[in-house]
Amino acid sequence: MSRKILKGKVIRDKNDKTVVVLVKRKYSHPFFDKVITSSKKYHAHDEDNKFKIGDNVKIIESKPFSKKKRWEVIIK
Repeated sequence: MSRKILKGKVIRDKNDKTVVVLVKRKYSHPFFDKVITSSKKYHAHDEDNKFKIGDNVKIIESKPFSKKKRWEVIIK
């Protein structure tokens, strides 16, 4: 099974080796025929603390690093 890859923006980098990434998704509502934007925050592992607020990054599913952290940053 392949691992999911998501694109998002770093919104928080205060924790050590962790960034919070906001991923936005657009979809068409089935009944109202309007484009809806939904967003979700993911905690991702950043080994070298090199990503800062505002960076556009890609995250990939990985092994659990902690209770909330199940994603890892791969590229900028």
